[in-house]
Amino acid sequence: ANNQLSNQRVMPNWESVCKELTGKNVTKHLLWEEYTQQYPNSSYSYSQYCHHLGVWLAKQKRSMRQIHKAGETLFVDYAGQTIPIVNGTTGEVGYAQVFVAVMGASNYTYAEATWSQSLPDWLGSHARAFAYLGGVPTMVVPDNLKSGVSKACRYDPQTNPAYQQLAQHYGTAIVPARPYKPKDKAKAEVGVQIIERWILARLRHHTFFSLAELNACIKALLVAVNHKSFKQFEGTRQAWFETIDQPALMPLPKMAYEYSDIKTVKVNIDYHVQYDQHLYSVPHHLVGEHIEVHASLALIRIYFHGKPVAS
Repeated sequence: ANNQLSNQRVMPNWESVCKELTGKNVTKHLLWEEYTQQYPNSSYSYSQYCHHLGVWLAKQKRSMRQIHKAGETLFVDYAGQTIPIVNGTTGEVGYAQVFVAVMGASNYTYAEATWSQSLPDWLGSHARAFAYLGGVPTMVVPDNLKSGVSKACRYDPQTNPAYQQLAQHYGTAIVPARPYKPKDKAKAEVGVQIIERWILARLRHHTFFSLAELNACIKALLVAVNHKSFKQFEGTRQAWFETIDQPALMPLPKMAYEYSDIKTVKVNIDYHVQYDQHLYSVPHHLVGEHIEVHASLALIRIYFHGKPVAS
């Protein structure tokens, strides 16, 4: 008889219930009341309604869970928190940014502090993260919507030749997280949370006098984070990385990436170009042409239509 009764009950459309629940001040109880008014003789009790909704939600999560393939994806982002560093001579306080990188399959995590989120620091952090992994993932997923256009450009290889150059140097692809796709960013966000809770919170009472000193502490605590047992699974990030991600990584190139500032400039009538208040000569047939200047710490390279013309 009980079975017959439950067969006569109308199961709500849980998808529309979930959409409704995103509305301000809309509660499960309100939706249940509306449902009982719609089906007065064939509705579930409130506790059963909540139970069935829970079952449906659990199924959705399981089917939507992303499966990250071995060695495939490295998620990168900055922590929201900064760390003060005191200048021992002047007493001035600067604030270091914390870069976080997380491997998709194993959750193996890397973190480091830099003085800024500028392009040279951002790209340098990538190079050091690859060195820490001992290999290169197939793709890197940065959160491209941090703030404003300039940062979005930094994350977009199409509008940032230096980021594209880094990707080519390591043979990886940059695939920015898509707007309004929170699952693209979930790994990075959890990684940032882990670093903030397990490293930055522990360092809150320490006074640092240099970036090197801070990074030495982060490095030591990072070992502990990667050797810490998972709550829901067997093993550690370190063990998973060694068995899943590490064997599938691409090899590192012989030389680490060195940041180059890339600018497009026009060749003057005297067949010279100006970069950083210095003049450099180029072949005279390039007068009036637009060329690309690639400037690293020790070397200036000049390209025309992708071909090197001077260095």
